[in-house]
Amino acid sequence: MRRLIIAASALALAACATAVGTEYAAADRAGYGYASTRIEGDRFRVSFAGDGATPASVVEDYALLRAAEIALENGYDWFRVVGRSLDEREKGGVGIGAGVGGGGRNVGVGVGGNIGKIGARKFYTSNLEVLYGKGAKPEGDDRGEVYDARSVIETIRARMPAAESAQ
Repeated sequence: MRRLIIAASALALAACATAVGTEYAAADRAGYGYASTRIEGDRFRVSFAGDGATPASVVEDYALLRAAEIALENGYDWFRVVGRSLDEREKGGVGIGAGVGGGGRNVGVGVGGNIGKIGARKFYTSNLEVLYGKGAKPEGDDRGEVYDARSVIETIRARMPAAESAQ
């Protein structure tokens, strides 16, 4: 029994050690990574989906990074985020509940509730709707967040792990 506990502990520790998050790359067969779709001429939908080890802030950064790369790949200098959402879903884990019941002569009362989950992991997807433009970046505009594509790439890549930023 002791060996079984030690083996299970080692496997759990190995799983934690290898959970580094989704690498910055095109979406894989599981759907983790970036994806983009041209909606019309200068408008794209860009997303990045992370696995359960990828924090929401990284997922959002990687979606912005992909939007900036699309700008340069298509000859644009800046982009405006006109719509954004961060979707969160939870997978796995064990549900825990509690209940209390009582009753007496022809009277019954029951109370129950969900306490939560143990071991569940959160998965985040950042979705952006982006308009692209050329030339000087518009200033003082309240129609969305405007970014310089080169600056975004430089800033976000500087925060990425070395292996990923070399891509």
